[in-house]
Amino acid sequence: MGIVAGLDSTPDSTRIVVCDTDTGAVIRQGYASHPLEGAHGGAGEGGRPSDVDPQAWLLSLGEAAGGGVLEGVEAIGVSAQQNALVPLDQQGATVRPALVGADRRTQIAAADLVDAFGGREAWARTVGCVPQPANPVSKLRWLAAQEPEAAQRVALVLQAHDWLVWQLLGRPLRRTTDRGGASGTGYWSAATGAYRPDLVELALGRHAELPEVLGPAEAAGTTPEGLLISAGTGSTMAAAFGLGIGLGDAVVSLGASGSVMAVHREALVDPSGMITSLADATGMHLPVVHTLNAVRALRGTAEMLGLPDLESLSDLALKSTPGAHGLVLLPYLEGERTPHLPHTAGTLSGLRREAMKPEHLARAAVEGMLSGLADALDVLRGRGVEVRRVFLLGAAADLPAVQAAAPSLFGAQIVVPHPAEYAALGAARQAAWALGVSRGTLDPHTPPAWPGATGQVHEPGEELAVGQAVRQQYAAVREQIHPGAFGG
Repeated sequence: MGIVAGLDSTPDSTRIVVCDTDTGAVIRQGYASHPLEGAHGGAGEGGRPSDVDPQAWLLSLGEAAGGGVLEGVEAIGVSAQQNALVPLDQQGATVRPALVGADRRTQIAAADLVDAFGGREAWARTVGCVPQPANPVSKLRWLAAQEPEAAQRVALVLQAHDWLVWQLLGRPLRRTTDRGGASGTGYWSAATGAYRPDLVELALGRHAELPEVLGPAEAAGTTPEGLLISAGTGSTMAAAFGLGIGLGDAVVSLGASGSVMAVHREALVDPSGMITSLADATGMHLPVVHTLNAVRALRGTAEMLGLPDLESLSDLALKSTPGAHGLVLLPYLEGERTPHLPHTAGTLSGLRREAMKPEHLARAAVEGMLSGLADALDVLRGRGVEVRRVFLLGAAADLPAVQAAAPSLFGAQIVVPHPAEYAALGAARQAAWALGVSRGTLDPHTPPAWPGATGQVHEPGEELAVGQAVRQQYAAVREQIHPGAFGG
């Protein structure tokens, strides 16, 4: 038996779980918010500052680890927010505050990069993703265009978990990352396992050093006190590892926007650019399909109906029936990524007198959101990704109307996991793996067998045919308004 810790540095806080290496049981936990003085404003999504001094992450980590939280710990794994660009100079000092999140300032930079490298298909084939505003490669392009003096000083580019691992190890000459974090940069390919330095130069206008990419069970190093630090990874990959998902599993995340990811043996090259080919924390792959519209469609409908919250919308939707009396909401309120319709708007179709009731509009919003995500799920299934079970995450996953409709619309068993610090748990599991490999007690290809997430389970059952009819109704409207949107 041993003790390991996983820490998860989110945009707002640091969470630490300390676990038994053999069973994964949580022994104790720590938490601290990030100090406000670490934020420098900017134009991040949802009004959150997008310029952050990385020292704020360290201060939060230190506070979360206070009170003996890390006592007896032999190894630490680090999970952190993805797409946080930390530009460093030749001496390892930050050139400017880290650029974090989906920064609206970088939208033009992302579009410029797509054009500069020959379009969406060229990017998808080269590195498995098309530049989006959040990707580090887009932030490098923005930095070169808007802060050229700072860009000229950039010698090394890290992400949040890379920087934290480096700090924990005492800032050694060796700088590392992992496959998961590297796969979201826009200049590393999960299919080839190699960087494309030319894309860094295309974005930044000059060469910059990139961290060494470690394997899933490799250690980044050991502190002078003998504490092993594992490779670390991005929050998405850590959460997937903490949930315990495997082949046949998918995760649907319900935020303002949405995402569908699944475990697959191979990296998927998608010429359309709808699939982002990420690597996971185990040596497998996590193809992801994003939608721009998920819970924002529910919130917009609730506001339109004068409802105070999503729970009220859910209650109202359950007073309707599947198919919402013919009402169909295409929830493309902010344009859409899947299908690629950046300049479109949402559509409400099927208005008849008998359908013009609040409960039918509420139901159409729930079904429209889920049908859009089911379209994203079909993109993966169409490429041979097996999906038998779907983990439903996000605040809207607890809504009764969502849980009632999701199994039949997704055509799979739905699991709504009990609340837990899954990203921190995944980081701890990675630490246990690296520790076991270093001691010769674990195989580098087989992670420790910790129990996966448990939660509410919903089966499609006899409602499957009803759900497919609802999806056909939705698809007919989508095809009428946007013919050939999915290449058909």
